[in-house]
Amino acid sequence: QVQLVESGGGLVQPGGSLRLSCAASGSIFSINAMGWYRQAPGKQRELVATITKGGFTNYADSVKGRFTISRDNAKNTVYLQMNSLKPEDTAVYYCYTREVVSEYAYWGQGTQVTVSS
Repeated sequence: QVQLVESGGGLVQPGGSLRLSCAASGSIFSINAMGWYRQAPGKQRELVATITKGGFTNYADSVKGRFTISRDNAKNTVYLQMNSLKPEDTAVYYCYTREVVSEYAYWGQGTQVTVSS
């Protein structure tokens, strides 16, 4: 079992920045990639960014150049630095990981990000 605890959401004006954090605990030896998904009201959950233990990253086209995912393997924590935020970035952001062997997925509880003036 892996537990994911997120923090850092909130309300920010367009053009502002926020930093999300997600700390993993439990059977962390079983996981590799960690990342973030988001779900806006009335829309499907979508990938935002992922990062492997080795530091390889993947981003949704909609956030490239604005968001940066990073990881501290010693702290089992992944971060999402979000800059130049837009109203369309408003969503619940979920931390994600999965077991390498079974591919069982784990999700955090979600943190609300609201971009509004």
